[in-house]
Amino acid sequence: MIERYSRPEMNRVWSDENKFQKWLDVEIAVCEAWAELGVIPKEAIPKIKQAHLNLERMNEILKVTHHDMTAFLEAVSESLGEESRFIHLGLTSNDVIDTALCLQLVEASDILARDIATLTTVIREKAVEHKYTIMMGRTHGVHAEPITFGLKLALWVEEMKRNSCRLSEATETIRVGKISGAVGTYATVTPEVEQKACARLGLQPAPVSNQILQRDRHAQFVTTLAIIASSLEKFATEVRGLQRTEVMEAEEPFEAGQTGSSSMPHKRNPELCERICGMARLLRGYALTSLENISLWHERDISHSSTERIILPDSCLVLDYALDKFIYIMKGLQVYPQRMRENLELTHGLTFSQRVLLALIDKGMSRQGAYELVQRNAMKAWRERADFLTLLKSDTEVMARLSGAELSNIFDYQYYLRHIDYIFQKLEM
Repeated sequence: MIERYSRPEMNRVWSDENKFQKWLDVEIAVCEAWAELGVIPKEAIPKIKQAHLNLERMNEILKVTHHDMTAFLEAVSESLGEESRFIHLGLTSNDVIDTALCLQLVEASDILARDIATLTTVIREKAVEHKYTIMMGRTHGVHAEPITFGLKLALWVEEMKRNSCRLSEATETIRVGKISGAVGTYATVTPEVEQKACARLGLQPAPVSNQILQRDRHAQFVTTLAIIASSLEKFATEVRGLQRTEVMEAEEPFEAGQTGSSSMPHKRNPELCERICGMARLLRGYALTSLENISLWHERDISHSSTERIILPDSCLVLDYALDKFIYIMKGLQVYPQRMRENLELTHGLTFSQRVLLALIDKGMSRQGAYELVQRNAMKAWRERADFLTLLKSDTEVMARLSGAELSNIFDYQYYLRHIDYIFQKLEM
């Protein structure tokens, strides 16, 4: 577990105290189910519900048993006395471990869902603020045609809404319990116990299981977290690109007293965004491991167990941290509309080349002929850093088809923004 990146609420979910409390919650729920069915005396339940775990004592026993479940059961039994014989009745270790793990995952998912909702709101607010903030759209890193910064962010809002749906679906897949005995046949515990215990825990019984819950469920959960992290990486990479000195259209927060370099006092680096990108790579690695865990021998082996002790807590901790950091970035994002406007002018009007092309076609030219005519002038403007409109107006072939006024009307940035309201309405923003 990467304690450094833990936030208190998520750290509590994956603490040993919470993990073993979840184990105890499952054991008690099973005892209550047995009592309801008349197998365990109902008068034993109040005492059983007072059971508790001394973690220090469990660790002492673990040094002898080398088995966490038997150490857990012995330590819990010491808090009960005679009623301890009803604990773990008919169960195998993973009836408890896997069911409790799902409780932890659901608890972690609730936190992540709140993070996603907060981030989505922050990005939406920033998108609306910059709905009409015009900037250059880029493809292949090269100037294309104008967009607005708000439209760029609106794209992110929609992606985070999809991520919210993905997480919800993955959470429902993992909101299951398994209390069906050593190989899933209910030989030592009845289906009624599973149904009643799972209902008490807020879980659905898995329709079929062997000794464990099947790991495609966990893989869906972890890969979903990796997808969400990859979205954050995409957004963070965009901020990094916009923060380049040559671009400088947006910048992550830089607080008073903060330093960007030990040697260069002028540096303001996008280090938070870079950190998020690195964490996304880590989560994709965890996702691959979760996929490897799907294939196990026969009714169960233990090859998945060691990796899950790392990848499941860490995936939740890392994504929780990354979401929190990107919320901070977006809240404090510095946006520079004037620099965006300056960058629009860098190519001296070349961004209007498609509009000129279409105007010439509308005047009767073939597409190929119009393309070659516009490109000839565009390449000259590029090489000589000359004004594109001036070159077009001095080209007799162009002027034979378009008037000076028609050409000047083409060079209007607002033309590219005329459907921005429609897009925002479509997104319900």
